[in-house]
Amino acid sequence: MTICPCCGFKFEGTLTEGCKACGARAVGAALPRPEIELPSYGRSLVLVVSGCLAVLVFLVQTVIALFQRGFKSFGFWSWIAAAETAAWRLKWIAIPAFILSFWLGQKLYRSIKDNPEQFCGLKYARRGFLASATVPLAIVFLIVITVPARLRQREMSNEAAVIAGARAVDLVLYRYQLEHKTLPADENELISDLRTLPDPDGSVAAALSVLANSNYQPGAEVAANAEPRSSKMRGLVIRRASFNTSTDDATPQGLAFTHYEVRLPGEDKILRTEDDWIVRDGILKRVSEVAKGGLGQTAGALKP
Repeated sequence: MTICPCCGFKFEGTLTEGCKACGARAVGAALPRPEIELPSYGRSLVLVVSGCLAVLVFLVQTVIALFQRGFKSFGFWSWIAAAETAAWRLKWIAIPAFILSFWLGQKLYRSIKDNPEQFCGLKYARRGFLASATVPLAIVFLIVITVPARLRQREMSNEAAVIAGARAVDLVLYRYQLEHKTLPADENELISDLRTLPDPDGSVAAALSVLANSNYQPGAEVAANAEPRSSKMRGLVIRRASFNTSTDDATPQGLAFTHYEVRLPGEDKILRTEDDWIVRDGILKRVSEVAKGGLGQTAGALKP
C-alpha cells in the first residue's frame, strides 16, 4: 500500500510507476533513515506543563483567598484556611480537569517509560505527573476535612434565620399589643390585623413572611384579666353572661390575650415535625426542649 504525497491517493505499487490518480512519479530513491535519531521530548514537556499549570492555578487561588479573607498574618494556619477556601472554589472545575489530565498523563508517562529510545525526559515527566496527581488529591483532602465545619456553619445559619424570624414576630406582636392592649385572637385575625400596622422598617413584612407557614395560639392570663374594669363594662359583661343562652365558645370582648405561642418549621420547612421551633412570649426553643419542660417554666400561665 502506497500513499501518494501529492494527492493522498492510496494504491498498490510504487511511486516509480506513477500515481494512479494524479500521475506523480518518484524522482529518486527514498532517503535512508538517519544513523542517529534524537529522542523526542514533546510528551515529557506536556506532562511538565500540565503539572506546573495545576500547581500554579491552585497556588494563585490560595493567594487570592488569603488576601480576600483579610488575614493580618501569613502564618501556617492562615495559609491552610486560604487553601481550604481555594479548594472549595475549584471543586467543580478543577477536579474534573485534573482527573482528565491525570488519566492522559498516566498514558503519556507509561509510553515514555516503555520507550526510552524514542522519548526523553523521564525524570521531568515523572515530576509533572506527580504534580498533576497531587493537586486534585490535596483539593479532595482539604474539602473532606472542612465538611464538619461547613455543616456546623450551615446549621448556625439556619438557626440564625429562625432567630431573626422569631424576633421579627415578637417585635410586631409587641407593637400590636401596645396599640390594641391585647394580642390577636386567632390566625386569621393575626394576619389581617398585622397588615394594617405601619411598616416603615419592613419588620411587619418580615413577620408576615414567617407567619405564612406557622401555627399561632394566643393565651390569656387569669390575673391580667381580673383587673377592675369600669362599672359600665362590668354590667355589660354580667348582662351578657346572664342572658346569653348560646353555647358558642367565642372569646368574650372583655378578654385580653397576654401571651402567645408560635410554632415555626425547622430546616425541613415542614410544620409539626421534630425539628420545629416554638416562640412563646419572645423565648425561642426547639420542640424537643419544650417537651422537657424547659420553656414552660419561663412562659407563664398560657391557656390555649
